[in-house]
Amino acid sequence: MRRRDRTLVCGRVLVTLLVLGAGPAVLADGWPLAGERRSSFDAGWRFQKGDAAGAEKPDFDDARWRVLDLPHDWAIEGPFDPAISPHQGALPYFGVAWYRKRFEVPESARGRHYALEIDGAMSNATVFLNGHELGGRPYGYVGFAVDLTPRLRFGGENVVAVRLAPEPESSRWYPGAGLYRHVWVDATGPVHVERWGTYVTTPAATEAGATVAVRTELRNRETGPARVALETVILDPEGREVARTSASPTVPAGATAAALAKITVLKPRLWDVERPHLYKVITTVRRADAVLDRYETPFGIRTIDWGPGKGFLLNGRRVSLKGVCNHHDTGALGAAVNRRAIERQLEILKRMGANAVRTSHNPPAPELLDAADRMGLLVLDEAFDMWGKTKVKNGHGKYFAEWGERDLRDMIRRDRNHPSVVMWSIGNEILEQADADGWQVARRLTDICHEEDPTRPVTAGFNQVENAIKNRLAEQVDIPGFNYGVREYAKILAAHPGWTIVGAETASCVSSRGVYHLPIEKYEKHPSLQISSYDVVAPRWAYCPDVEFAGLEASPAVLGEFVWTGFDYLGEPTPYFAWDQPRDEKDWPARSSYFGIVDLAGFPKDRFYLYQSQWTKEPMVHVLPHWNWAGREGQPIPVMAYTNAEEVELFLNGSSLGRKKKGEPYVIPVGEKISEDRRFTTKYRVVWDVPYAPGTLEAVAYAGGKAVASTEVRTAGAPARLVLAPDRMTIRADGEDLSFVTVRVEDAAGNLVPGADNLIRFAASGAGRVAAVDNGNPASLEPFQAKERKAFSGLALLVVRSNRGVSGSIRVEATSAGLAPAGATLRAE
Repeated sequence: MRRRDRTLVCGRVLVTLLVLGAGPAVLADGWPLAGERRSSFDAGWRFQKGDAAGAEKPDFDDARWRVLDLPHDWAIEGPFDPAISPHQGALPYFGVAWYRKRFEVPESARGRHYALEIDGAMSNATVFLNGHELGGRPYGYVGFAVDLTPRLRFGGENVVAVRLAPEPESSRWYPGAGLYRHVWVDATGPVHVERWGTYVTTPAATEAGATVAVRTELRNRETGPARVALETVILDPEGREVARTSASPTVPAGATAAALAKITVLKPRLWDVERPHLYKVITTVRRADAVLDRYETPFGIRTIDWGPGKGFLLNGRRVSLKGVCNHHDTGALGAAVNRRAIERQLEILKRMGANAVRTSHNPPAPELLDAADRMGLLVLDEAFDMWGKTKVKNGHGKYFAEWGERDLRDMIRRDRNHPSVVMWSIGNEILEQADADGWQVARRLTDICHEEDPTRPVTAGFNQVENAIKNRLAEQVDIPGFNYGVREYAKILAAHPGWTIVGAETASCVSSRGVYHLPIEKYEKHPSLQISSYDVVAPRWAYCPDVEFAGLEASPAVLGEFVWTGFDYLGEPTPYFAWDQPRDEKDWPARSSYFGIVDLAGFPKDRFYLYQSQWTKEPMVHVLPHWNWAGREGQPIPVMAYTNAEEVELFLNGSSLGRKKKGEPYVIPVGEKISEDRRFTTKYRVVWDVPYAPGTLEAVAYAGGKAVASTEVRTAGAPARLVLAPDRMTIRADGEDLSFVTVRVEDAAGNLVPGADNLIRFAASGAGRVAAVDNGNPASLEPFQAKERKAFSGLALLVVRSNRGVSGSIRVEATSAGLAPAGATLRAE
C-alpha cells in the first residue's frame, strides 16, 4: 500500500466483522454428514509423550497409548522440574510427542472434499494420513489446514497422526504443549466458499441504516469452469432475515474467484461495548436445485475511526481504552483451550471495568474472539513477540523469514470479521527497534495488514522509545504503541503532532493476593517469594498503576492503556527468574507471574479494585489490608481505600477515624533499597495509619455528601469450616463445560481466615469430575491435576468438568482435617 493510500485508511470510518470459519460446530464428534460443512474431530485420540519410529504408519501399534479427547496440553500435567526454567513455568513443555486417531469414512462420503483444520498445535507440527505426510506448521499459535482427500480411504479405516516437536528455550513464558486447540474436519462440495473466504465490512453504519459489504471468495475444484448461483442473506441477532442479494459468478476451473455484494440494512442494531449485537451472513452456493455449499459468517455492524484530536471512536463515540494484556493460558488448565475458562476470565475483567484485551504476544484462540464479540470487549490482535531476531535460543524468530508473512496473513484472514478486533499488532518489543533498517520490516508487515484488511489500524509495542522513533519504526504503523512510555507521552505528542499513540503495555506492578509486608517497602524481591499487596512494588523498568493514571490524565490524546497483566500466567515469575537476568537458585520455586490484577486461580487482588475505582461508575469502595495482626496491637497499620466516590470515612470498631477526600496527593513513605525515590505519591488512594486493635474495620464512601458504598474487614478467628461457592450451578453435559468452585476457609462466624493454608481434599461424583485445582500461589509446586490443594490466603479453587454425554447431578465435596466439610450439588444437562 502506497503512503497516500495509507493516509486515506487512517482517516476512514469503517468496519464490522467476524469469521469463524464455516458455520456452527457439530456437537457429535465424527465425520461430517451430508450437508454439514464442519464437524468436531476432538474425540478419541491416542497420545504418547516421546518419539516413536514409524508412528505415522497406519499399522503402527498404539494400543498402549493413552486415550484422550482434545484440546490437550501435556505440559500442564507436570511435574514441576527445577531443571526446566521457571521462565516457562518449570513445566515439561518441550520434546517430541505423537497424537494418532483411527476413523472410518463411509463410501457415501466420496465426491466431497475434506480438510483437517487444526486451530493450534504447539509446535513444529507435522501431519500424516495413512502414512503420507500432508504438511504442518512451526508456529504454535496459528491455525492451519491440510488436504485429506487425496489420501483418504473411502469405505474403510484411516489413521491420522500428528507429530509435535516443541523445542527448549523457545518461549519467554509458558507456551503449553500438544494439540491444545480444537481440531475440525471441513467438508466442501466441488464449488465452495474458500477457507476464511468471506470478508464482511460496513463502510457506512448509523442507527438509520448501514451498508454491508460482503466479499466472497469461491473455489472451483472441477476440471471445467463453473457457473453457480451465489445467495447472500443477512440475519439479525434473532435469526430473522433482514436483507438478501444474489449473483451468478463463473469460477474458472481449478481456481478461485471473488464476488462482491453491497447490501443495505435498515435500522441496524450497532455492535458496541455496551450492546454487542451480532448479525450473520449466510452464504449459499447453488447449481440448479443442488446446494453445493453453505457458509456462515457472524459479524457486527459498527464503525471505527481514530486520529489526532479524535481519540478512538466506536460508532462515532469516543471510547478510552481500558485494557489489559493477557497470555493464553488459563491457569490450572494450562494452554488447553476451554470456552468457559476463557469466558470466565473476560467476565472477571469486565467486572473490573476493562473494555479491551491485548492478545499478548500471539494470535489468540478463536474462542477468545468469539467471547469478546458476544461480551462487547475490544481486542488488540497481536501476531508476534519477535521477528527475525530471537529473544530466546529457539524462539519463533528462527522461522520468521520463511513463515512470518504467511502467519500474519492467516491471522488476519481468520480474525478480520470479528467486530471485537479493532487493531492489528505486528510485534511486541521486537529487537529490530535498535537497527537502522528495522523500519523496512515494520513497513512490510504494516503493508500486509493493509492489504488483507484496510479497515483497521496497525500498531506495535515499542519499548525502546528513542530507538523506535529514531530508526523510523514508529512512523511505519498507524498508531505507535509504547510500552512503559508514560513519562514520554507529552514529549512524543509534542514532537509528532500528527501521531495517535496508545499505551500498548503499562504498569507491571507485582503482588501476591492477600499478602502484606510491613513496613511498606519498595523492595525488588522478598525472601518469602511473595510480593506485598499494598500495590507499591514494580520491577526496575516498570511502575505502579497510579503513575499511568496520572500520565493519561496529563495526556488525554493518548488512546488509553493495556495493563501488564489482567491475569497472572504460568512462567515469567518476575522479579524472581526474570528472563533476561542470570538464574538465582534462591528464587526457586517461584514459577508463575506476579503481574496479574487477578491471580492465577481467578481471584481478584487488591489492584483489581484500584482499577475498578478508575474504570467504573457504579459506586464502590475497597479497603485493605486484612485485619488479622496479632502481636502488633497498638502499632500503626497502613490502611488504604480504593473508591470511585469523592471521599471515604474509616471506622474502627464503630469509631470514626475521619473522612478523607480522594484526589488529594498523599505521600506514602517507603523504606526501600532499589531506588533513591523513598516516597510514593498518589491521589488515587485514600490512606490512614491505624493503631491496630482487633475487631471491624469499615470504609464508607460518600458522593455529594451521601453514603453510596461501604465495605468492611473483620478480625478472623481460627479456621473452623469450609464453604463452597460455584460460579455456575448448571453446566452443559458435553464433557467440556466447567464450573469454577471457590473454596473459602472461614472461622466460626463466617469470616475469611486470611492466613489459612489448610490442605483441602476434593471429590466429585455423578455426571462430572475434578478437572483441576489451584490456589493462586505463584510459588507453589503442588500439581494442578490433582484432588487436593492447600489454601492460599484463605482461598482455593476447584474446577469441575462435566462428563461427555452424561446428564444428571454432580456432587462435589471438600474436606480438611479439623474443619467442618462442605458440599454442593451441581447439574449437567
